[in-house]
Amino acid sequence: MTTLAPVSVALKFGFLAVLYLFVLWVARSARRDLRSGHVAAMAERAPEAPPIPADATGLYSATSVGPPDVAHRSPQLVVERAPGHEPGMIYDVDGDLVLGRGDRAEIRLEDPFASSRHARIFAQGNAVVIEDLGSTNGTYLNEEVLESPRPLHPGDRIRIGDSEFSFEVG
Repeated sequence: MTTLAPVSVALKFGFLAVLYLFVLWVARSARRDLRSGHVAAMAERAPEAPPIPADATGLYSATSVGPPDVAHRSPQLVVERAPGHEPGMIYDVDGDLVLGRGDRAEIRLEDPFASSRHARIFAQGNAVVIEDLGSTNGTYLNEEVLESPRPLHPGDRIRIGDSEFSFEVG
């Protein structure tokens, strides 16, 4: 009876391993099918749609016509909600601003979901640009994850964790 116990345990673990591999195979197949089905459905729906330019956001088209001259018109960040900040507080965007939890951030966020150096806002030519600095939880511009630097437009909403700001021009 004692010689069967190790074999029985090995069979149980083997069965669990095979079951685990089967579930992974099904999930991978379903994911692949969903992706190819999604791409095919999108291609059928809008075959002549132009590609989305790199600096377009959900609310604004790309700056191919030329960015609005906001960098020289007193750009500001207005606190909508942020732990440790009063709603309506205004931060002038002059130069390089870093938002984050760390001591080296110009706008310090008391937000557990913010990285020490979470995002940067800076003037670039006539535009004011926001850039995620490799944060863990991401930076959102108008509820879209910020994957590359993007120009800011008046009325844009920036969200970092539970903190939310709006971009205005004075």
